[in-house]
Amino acid sequence: MKSPASGVVVVETATPPPSTPAAPAAAAAATASAIPTPPMDRDFIARNQIVERYLSGRLPLKGATDFERFCRDNPEVLDDLGLPERVNAGLRLLEASGKPEPWQEAQKPFWQKPQITVGLAIATLVLGGALSVVASENAARGQKITHLQNQATERALDPATSTREIRLLPSREGGSNTPAITIGGGPAQLADFKIDESKSPYKIFRVTIDRIDQGRVAVISELAKDSNGHLRIALNSSALGPGNYQLTIEGLTWRGDAEPDSWITIGIRR
Repeated sequence: MKSPASGVVVVETATPPPSTPAAPAAAAAATASAIPTPPMDRDFIARNQIVERYLSGRLPLKGATDFERFCRDNPEVLDDLGLPERVNAGLRLLEASGKPEPWQEAQKPFWQKPQITVGLAIATLVLGGALSVVASENAARGQKITHLQNQATERALDPATSTREIRLLPSREGGSNTPAITIGGGPAQLADFKIDESKSPYKIFRVTIDRIDQGRVAVISELAKDSNGHLRIALNSSALGPGNYQLTIEGLTWRGDAEPDSWITIGIRR
């Protein structure tokens, strides 16, 4: 650098700063690595509360490994440290609280027990078998009903091989469940009913046929008395099913109104 007063050129050079000391952390680490780990012995275990820290899980992995190795090599130290008493005390606390020991399997709910599972499986199989039997019986019953219905629908009347003339005197006091005459029980025949209405004031009649305790079968209207005062009704004995049938006889007035006149009951068997 040139001085303005003397004209002398002065050259300045930068002086490097002194070297800084190593970081404290690195130095501490190097020092720590140089210090040997104290040996695991009874005095070290008691002084550093190794047992308490091990049981509570606060002991580092290396310390826990060293402690386990020491106990394996020196099993008698466990008694000196009072470890069995501590374990027994912990087990008594678990028993008092009702909790299972750590090595015991957790108790399963009752529905997960083998007996319950096997029982449910057996009950399921039995129920499935019963349902199969019921379904099979219902199917067979349905087929039988269908067959009987078709048979009843398609069945023709048996041809009458003879004619039977039957005279009947109806009751004028009311109907009865006891049949006055029974037809059938053999080959089909034509029953020629002659119902005596000679004492009735009516000339024209209506006859209603009901199967007792079941339902109406037929209504025959505009029947006139013959010269003997009889109502004539011819019936094939195979036309009706077995049972008792009540005939209600009503007289028709000149206006066509029906008025009760008399009753009679017949029986049919096969």
